[in-house]
Amino acid sequence: MLDKVKDTTPATLFSHVKPTDTPFKGDGLRDFFLYRDLGVAAATGGKVTAQLVIAHNAPEKGTGWHRHEAEFHIVIMLRGWARFMYEDQETLVSAGDCVHQRPGIVHYLFDYSPDMEYLEIVGPADFNTVDVPAPCEVPLSKGWGV
Repeated sequence: MLDKVKDTTPATLFSHVKPTDTPFKGDGLRDFFLYRDLGVAAATGGKVTAQLVIAHNAPEKGTGWHRHEAEFHIVIMLRGWARFMYEDQETLVSAGDCVHQRPGIVHYLFDYSPDMEYLEIVGPADFNTVDVPAPCEVPLSKGWGV
């Protein structure tokens, strides 16, 4: 009889995070960025994460070639710009642009503006990042001296 009791716990919870609720922190994937958790991972039980990412230090060598083990990954550039290599294609992502990174795409963020800020939404929230061999050369970062 107990095995027929329905779980009434909601699959996701309501969440409303204001700018003052969560600070930018340096405990994310890259030490040259700061990250602000938007509460989505907790609200969705880890199905999805959403975070704001801002430039913290000038680009030196970028992210290195990598891919994410995720089912869904989008980046919406809110301010500034970033230059990526997506496989062998250089891509400038500017304020207002939206990028859907298909699962497993090999990429490298190698340059960004001092005012860069983007919204990153990824599922699942605990996605892995895997370093991969370079498929091609990467242009040099221009740094913040430009």
